Amino acid sequence: MTVHPSLQNYADAWTHSIEAIVELVQPLAEGEWNWRTPCPAWSVRDVVSHVIGMESEMLGDPRPIHSLPRDLYHVQNEFARYMEMQVDVRRHHTAPEMTAELEYTIIRRNRQLRNETRSPDTMVRAPLGKEQTLETALRGRAFDVWVHEQDLRTTLNRPGNLDSPGAHVTRDALLAALPKVIAKDAGLPPNSAVVIDVHGPLEFLRTVRVDAEGRGSIDGSPSLGPLVTLALDWETYYRLACGRVRYNAVADRVKIDGDQELAAAILREFAVTR
Repeated sequence: MTVHPSLQNYADAWTHSIEAIVELVQPLAEGEWNWRTPCPAWSVRDVVSHVIGMESEMLGDPRPIHSLPRDLYHVQNEFARYMEMQVDVRRHHTAPEMTAELEYTIIRRNRQLRNETRSPDTMVRAPLGKEQTLETALRGRAFDVWVHEQDLRTTLNRPGNLDSPGAHVTRDALLAALPKVIAKDAGLPPNSAVVIDVHGPLEFLRTVRVDAEGRGSIDGSPSLGPLVTLALDWETYYRLACGRVRYNAVADRVKIDGDQELAAAILREFAVTR
């Protein structure tokens, strides 16, 4: 790779997860591509179609000209409509067509990354006609492909890579969103704190503090008197934060100490992506 040093971590994580996805789907029979995944409303084929579509956009390929059916109940906003376009256009593709396009797209993306000379702050294409920095884009792709790798692993009963490079990128992205979840969405009172204690393949302890003005921040030092402490395993944490499961389905895997009502509010708002 000749990627800028600050981008190398994301390129490596992306490569690790995308190769795992290829390995997972290559042997699938035609019918297995229709199995439902934890990603709401998407099948195995839909998840792989999404990955192909997003990587194609990173390559600068034109978006498909396609009209979505009107009965897609899960498409509720413009962002969902944007994402669904790359998925629906491939819904009738066969297993060999899917794997061939996936592999070809990865070859092209690997070449692009290998020859990347742009700086991390270069503005590049983002969904809905917007722009983002190259660093943000690569971080987002590393996050996205790891989460979708886990969607496929769950569906195919092939657990693994919960501590891979992509898992670390995902952990950091989800933790960055936690102050807003706790301070704003869940409404933690000023001058208070919540401790999140995660164990398993990835272990970490973080404290989210809300200051006198209601602003949230996060750090790795423990709090002497948190209003709430949540202890859970890493797999449950990411599944909750990525909207793959609701709290009532995994309540036995979350230990709550402190204010039960506040804990319920936090867990109700825990999903930061879908």
